[in-house]
Amino acid sequence: MTSIVIPAHNEGRVIGRLLDALLADAPASGPDIVVVCNGCTDDTAAVAGARGPRVRVVEIPTPSKHLALRAGDEHARGFPRLYVDADVEVGAADVRALAGALADSPRLLAAAPGRDIPLAGCAWPVRAYYRVWQRLPAVREGLFGRGVIAVSEPGHARIAALPPLMADDLAASLAFAPGERSVVEAARVVVHPPRTWADLIKRRVRAATSSAELERFQAARPSGQPSSVPSARTGTGDLRALLRDQPRLLPGVVVFVMAALAARRGARKAIRTGDFSTWLRDESSRQG
Repeated sequence: MTSIVIPAHNEGRVIGRLLDALLADAPASGPDIVVVCNGCTDDTAAVAGARGPRVRVVEIPTPSKHLALRAGDEHARGFPRLYVDADVEVGAADVRALAGALADSPRLLAAAPGRDIPLAGCAWPVRAYYRVWQRLPAVREGLFGRGVIAVSEPGHARIAALPPLMADDLAASLAFAPGERSVVEAARVVVHPPRTWADLIKRRVRAATSSAELERFQAARPSGQPSSVPSARTGTGDLRALLRDQPRLLPGVVVFVMAALAARRGARKAIRTGDFSTWLRDESSRQG
């Protein structure tokens, strides 16, 4: 049986739309859905529980995504297993497509859906930023930034060994070689972007901070162990190549660089002090 683990911290405003999409057109026999409410002070548990017995709700007192994922593993019943962020939208057919891709290829250990980012209603710099970001090779090919990762049982063993990291989706993506992971474009996920420049910078500061934490973890690995240096860093060469192919993206590249510089400045203190637990949350993407 396919299991879906959804960690949720104060996601009462949005988790209903995800659960409705997962339950629509899904057989009564599955998938197995576990919502782990971690440290919630809102109605997340009530909203999830109102979807009926096909959704099992687990509550833990600590607001921790890592602990929520582990608690979900303890309650999940089968494989393939999907980890789904509460603020995205993915449907039952997409779940079946991901599970089918893993079943069809024993060498494939992890998969993620294609990404749709609705930019209507976003400030123009946000739209410009994402038009560039979505075209970057690492972003197109990696499993991160989608809010959904599906793993087989051997793939689960690989990511279960990872320590608690803020960049959990990036770490999970990098845990697999290119031949072991795949973006299944037939499956789709809607990732709601921030609507304002300020909220975009919050996300980018968090990304910069979490990437630095992951790099520290990789650098601290015992000698002799294989290194998996994060490959999602964007270099000037990536941007130059993008502009050579699509010169019209120049304004977006300027915005992208401005966001990157702002994020680097914003993350400086957290990186210097080793604060890898403060989660800068974007609320504008959670508006109806």
